[in-house]
Amino acid sequence: MSCGCGASGNSTHTCGTKSASGCASVDTCGNSYKLSVFDWLSNIKPPAPSQNEFVEVRFKNERKCFFRNVHNLPLSIGSVVTVEANPGHDVGVVSLTGELVKIQMKKKKTSPEECLKIYRISNQKDIDVWQSTRNKEEEVKLEARKIARNLRLQMKISDVEFQGDGTKATFYYTAEGRVDFRQLIKEYATMFRTKIDMKQIGYRQEASKVGGIGSCGRELCCSTWLTDFRSVNTNAARYQQLSINPQKLAGQCGKLKCCLNFELDSYLDALDAFPSTNTTINTEKGKAFCIKIDVFKKKMWFAYVENSMMWYDLDVDEVKKLIKQNKEGKQAQPLEELKSQTLPKEVQSVDLIQEDSIDRFEKKDKSKRKNKRRNSNNEGGKSQSNNKNPQNNSNKEVGTDGTKKTRSKYKNKRKPNPRNTE
Repeated sequence: MSCGCGASGNSTHTCGTKSASGCASVDTCGNSYKLSVFDWLSNIKPPAPSQNEFVEVRFKNERKCFFRNVHNLPLSIGSVVTVEANPGHDVGVVSLTGELVKIQMKKKKTSPEECLKIYRISNQKDIDVWQSTRNKEEEVKLEARKIARNLRLQMKISDVEFQGDGTKATFYYTAEGRVDFRQLIKEYATMFRTKIDMKQIGYRQEASKVGGIGSCGRELCCSTWLTDFRSVNTNAARYQQLSINPQKLAGQCGKLKCCLNFELDSYLDALDAFPSTNTTINTEKGKAFCIKIDVFKKKMWFAYVENSMMWYDLDVDEVKKLIKQNKEGKQAQPLEELKSQTLPKEVQSVDLIQEDSIDRFEKKDKSKRKNKRRNSNNEGGKSQSNNKNPQNNSNKEVGTDGTKKTRSKYKNKRKPNPRNTE
């Protein structure tokens, strides 16, 4: 049996695995790891045998619902089930079983009385109808956008989801204000011949449904694990010393990125150790005001009121000492002197290019010349040694009559070709 993933009909593919990871092809089962839950209690057996009647079932994208297993079916993560719907029935994949379902229900404040029941484990007919309706959702979405554009409605159809039996289609849309889509529903019902349900969602919910890759190179947080959409304002960027650039700070939804709140508490804790940015220091040269701060280096930049283009960086501890001196009625030293006291010793740099000679690129030619001179000296030395030692004289030959003959100097020289003499 298949779960509706790309491995349909493959006998080696099993989606009803009993492991905590679920379907081996979960990325192609229409889930894409959106809001997936890891069953960390899968290897722990309860002390008493208890049958949990509640099961979490996943549908398209991030939509999940809790159902009651009234027939005590042997369900595991990845099992394809046919569940109760209004009207008809729907088909989904089991995403969580066991004791963690109760924790999730408590977290999402779901009452047990609201849970519908599971009919059966889906047969092949249910899965075939489910797959056929899923395959035409993209085409229906494009046609729905054309109809809304022809009616000149200020709305955008973000996604379309068909029920497992094909009796109902839910259209998710985004709009700035209220939209009168009574005529739109009539045309949709005539075109698609099914029950139409319209649901308005926010821009962040649209991004979580569509999914995508963020500027960090990873999947969007709202489509993988984030469900609590908190408000984000520009103060979060200011506290983290980020440039107020809407193009960089905005996410795929067009709003400020949710990740701006992730490290905000850490920055606020670190900023408690810094003096206020409105701090001014009275020096002997004049007043100096704070330009910016660096949380990581624990430094503050100051500049004089008369010369705001010249910045001086000071440690936080040094700034606190200067503020304390001002409170005692004393003026601090000029920022130049404070900066020179904290500056490290400069390392003397040596210009290696000037140290080299002008003829540094001619070393290769000199080495060749030296080799030639060595070869010529070796030949001259050999001839002199051969003359001194007749036993090692290789330039002389012994004739048949016992007399020594001198080898011709040009004996091994190549004879000229008579054809080339002309």
